[in-house]
Amino acid sequence: MRDPVEHAAVPGTEGNKRDWLDIRAGTVVDAHPVRETPPHTFRLTIDFGPHIGVRSSVVRVNHRYVPARLVGRQICAVINVPPRQVGSFRSEVLTLGMPDSNGEAVLIRPDGRVPDGGRLF
Repeated sequence: MRDPVEHAAVPGTEGNKRDWLDIRAGTVVDAHPVRETPPHTFRLTIDFGPHIGVRSSVVRVNHRYVPARLVGRQICAVINVPPRQVGSFRSEVLTLGMPDSNGEAVLIRPDGRVPDGGRLF
């Protein structure tokens, strides 16, 4: 049986398939609730190191996360996606998460500290 992800067509991609999604580690340097969105929606400012710089992301999480405790935490995000407008904010990267057993978001992060901008391989 063929892997459906391996053979999926991704618009605007060229070259090696593993380069389609550029997933990097970054450190949250600021986090604030977004007022005109559902509860537990935050605007994150994420530092991806000197080569990529600081980018913003809007994430919808749950009671597990509060803005003050997100600051300083490393996360993983796709950095080569088109920006999206979420309310009055521009989300420049796609912060990654997975559902727990209750279907609530758990943000993806490195198991240990890695350099900001480190690429998933």
